[in-house]
This record gives sequence, structure tokens and C-alpha cells, in this order.
Amino acid sequence: MDLPLLKLILQILLAVLGLLTIMFVLLHKGRGGGLSDMFGGGVSSSASASGVAERNLNRLTVGVAVSWGLCAIGLGIVEKLL
Repeated sequence: MDLPLLKLILQILLAVLGLLTIMFVLLHKGRGGGLSDMFGGGVSSSASASGVAERNLNRLTVGVAVSWGLCAIGLGIVEKLL
């Protein structure tokens, strides 16, 4: 594969994964005591959200964030080779 093409693909992938990471982090439920309380998130019930959807969102967020990190490392390696 051509290195400039690989660099372009990694740059696009890095941008998309970065936006997905931001979106998934913002989808998480506020746990209280932080910025979520300042913006009205402190009114939520005291029951912890440990449902299947929250666990799957956690896994998805971690997976996308790790993929973003690997993509950034790959882009650094390609930059070094060019």
C-alpha cells in the first residue's frame, strides 16, 4: 500500500474515531459531584445505572478510545517513515 494513501486513511480514521469518542463520552450518565451537577445533572435519582446498556456503552467507549490511540500511534509511525 502506498504510504501517502495510508496516511490519508489514518488521518480520516483518527478524525472519525475522535468524534465518536467525544459523542460516546457525552452519552454517559452523570455520576454526580462534577460538571454534571453544575448543569443540572445532580437532580437524578440515587440508583446507580449499572444496566446492560450502560455497560455496553462503557465497552464501546473504551474500544473506540483504544482504537483512536492505536490510530494515532500508527499515524506517527507512518509520518516517521515519510
